[in-house]
Amino acid sequence: MIKTILVAIAFLGVAILLLGVNIFFKKDGKFPNGHVSGNKEMRKRGITCAQSQDRAERRKL
Repeated sequence: MIKTILVAIAFLGVAILLLGVNIFFKKDGKFPNGHVSGNKEMRKRGITCAQSQDRAERRKL
């Protein structure tokens, strides 16, 4: 049982390390902006997040 837990912790550690390679080892590494408004292609198409659309609609009233 303890062996399984240690293997799982090792896998999680490796996964976190691999996911963060660009962030950890780049000089100005940052987490990517996951928000809809941070995506150029979405902005080109006029797509915004639901919260922003809701806020804009409420201001119209």
